[in-house]
Amino acid sequence: MLLLTALGTQTQIRAAADELDRHDPSPADAVSWFEEKPGKFRIEIYVPTKQDAASAEAIVGAAAPELHLKQKKVKAADWVAMSLEGLPAVRAGRFVVAGAHALMGENNGRTKIWIEASEAFGTGHHGTTWGCLMALESVLRERRVNSVLDVGAGSGVLAIAAAKLGAEALAIEIDHRAAAIAQINARQNKVAQRMRVIAGDGARYIAGKQFDLVFANILMRPLIKLAPRLVPVVAPGGTLILSGLLRTQAPLVREAYANRGMILEKQIPKEAWMTLVWRKP
Repeated sequence: MLLLTALGTQTQIRAAADELDRHDPSPADAVSWFEEKPGKFRIEIYVPTKQDAASAEAIVGAAAPELHLKQKKVKAADWVAMSLEGLPAVRAGRFVVAGAHALMGENNGRTKIWIEASEAFGTGHHGTTWGCLMALESVLRERRVNSVLDVGAGSGVLAIAAAKLGAEALAIEIDHRAAAIAQINARQNKVAQRMRVIAGDGARYIAGKQFDLVFANILMRPLIKLAPRLVPVVAPGGTLILSGLLRTQAPLVREAYANRGMILEKQIPKEAWMTLVWRKP
């Protein structure tokens, strides 16, 4: 594994991140960017091989030639360690998400969600997971949610959050290893009786069913492709929360769902990411 990093302005960094995202398949396994200090932003690009590093450098060079990428090796053991060590608690509305090391110090009345960093996406630290939790918080202020579908559940954090507050949750995760981790997380959070985890695409489990609230925190292209299947499973008056997309990608996703009669109620930005909250009439 190789890590490519560069410092630049927000405009330069965002242009590089957006251009990497537009490539399908992308040479990068993961891309993140953040403000390191006022006016100075950092991009981090993880690639599996030197050939992928060269491809990523070419893409970044075309999008933002002012950026100078630095490269270093990251050992597999270090990759896991970076995930596990020192992650702070993440607070999103009434929820706090953290590993056991950080949850012990949380005594502020928030609903605790115990998620250890692992191979499954979703510790709350990513802007998309945070946006989905804030969207759930917004919905729960207005009404009770009895049934929840979480598509692309990853660690199961979103389904667990809903189940913690009394909902019956169905979590679908195509990656079998991630689904196994979500099941472990459900047990650790004592919601396994209210949360079912399905490994696979789960189409036959949702056919003909409707849910008060549906999460899909995946990627732009799958979100657009799944629109004909996701909209029907939202109950009338129910909520659809979509994330996993960059701010620049939001217009295409908005178009796909607005054309199917969904009403956009809220947009929740976080760094480069956007979460869309829809209501079904």
